[in-house]
Amino acid sequence: MFKEYQHLRIPGPTPIAPEVQRAMDRTILGHRGGEFSKIFAETSEKAKKAFQTNQEVLFVASSGTGALEMAVANLVQPGDKVLVVVTGVFGERFAKIAKAYLADVLVLEFAYGRALDPQQVSSLLQQHPDIKAVFATHCETSTAVANPIQELAEIVKDSSAILVVDSVSALVGMDLQMDAWGVDIVVTASHKALGLPPGLALIAVSDKAWKIIEQHSGPRFYWDLRAYRDNAKKNTTPFTGPVALIFGLNKSLDLIFIEGLEQGFQRHLLLRNMVRQAIKALGLELLVKIDSEASATVTAILGDESFDVEQLRKILREEYKIIVAGGQQHLKGKIFRIGHLGYTHPMDILTTIAGVELALQQIGYPVELGAGVKAAEEVWANVKNIS
Repeated sequence: MFKEYQHLRIPGPTPIAPEVQRAMDRTILGHRGGEFSKIFAETSEKAKKAFQTNQEVLFVASSGTGALEMAVANLVQPGDKVLVVVTGVFGERFAKIAKAYLADVLVLEFAYGRALDPQQVSSLLQQHPDIKAVFATHCETSTAVANPIQELAEIVKDSSAILVVDSVSALVGMDLQMDAWGVDIVVTASHKALGLPPGLALIAVSDKAWKIIEQHSGPRFYWDLRAYRDNAKKNTTPFTGPVALIFGLNKSLDLIFIEGLEQGFQRHLLLRNMVRQAIKALGLELLVKIDSEASATVTAILGDESFDVEQLRKILREEYKIIVAGGQQHLKGKIFRIGHLGYTHPMDILTTIAGVELALQQIGYPVELGAGVKAAEEVWANVKNIS
């Protein structure tokens, strides 16, 4: 009876709102037709509000990684010096992409579980004034760290460097004011806090970055940002776009704005705080120790010698229908991660924590059933009482 029943609590793909699912199920339209162009134009204007920018938000049929490569491909030529700030696996991916384009890559690495230090970035920019671009993640999904992008942008905008931010698992779940903060390129993807299936990437570019892109002499074709910009002015894409996903994005953005951007940020913080307090109440250890450095969209929990993280995930998946993420690279088997972004309600968190408690008891971990749920409920009740 419950074959397809599940609680998807990973940091992407995320659950899809029924209204968004219905929007994607509408009759398909030709991607060059006038009716679709009208929807494209509406969605583009709404996307600007999500990015908090006056720049065009460009739609790319791609994963988030594709749009990250697009940013590199349009900025970096062989031998260009770039700085990549690494706080986890996805920061490392930025470095790999830049190296693939033959950049001279400086890596500033921080311990997994810690956020970047903007002052260290400032020092490197002073030591290397020829740095062309700085690449950083907003939410480092692999470690559940939230990086201080506003502070970083304050430092980078006083240099000649371009700041490129991977906000794939953060945008609309965490505040990012592209124009006000002075971020030059922002990338996100459909299957995270936007609450859509995978397959659509979104990228926005500042005037400062466009000047560099226009001067770029390297080869580009599918990833040519100029082509996407020029076609966006005609309410279309240079190549076949993900039509159904744009239908869904249009509706998803409606739901986001009905809630309100600021209210959405506060909801994500509430979900984060519920998870963090519940995990502490269960006697487990958080990978990110400092609340101000903890992502509002995903939480990473350390295992210990008393239980097997992968066994816990298997029991959650097979017996309680709760899907949580594991660790990546050297954190594989050492942490599990609970995603709490997009179409996620506080009741979903209570269900998830209840499942974690039952699974922990099943594998012999000394847990008091209800302790985590109670801690999470108290966080939620406190917010409700304040409001």
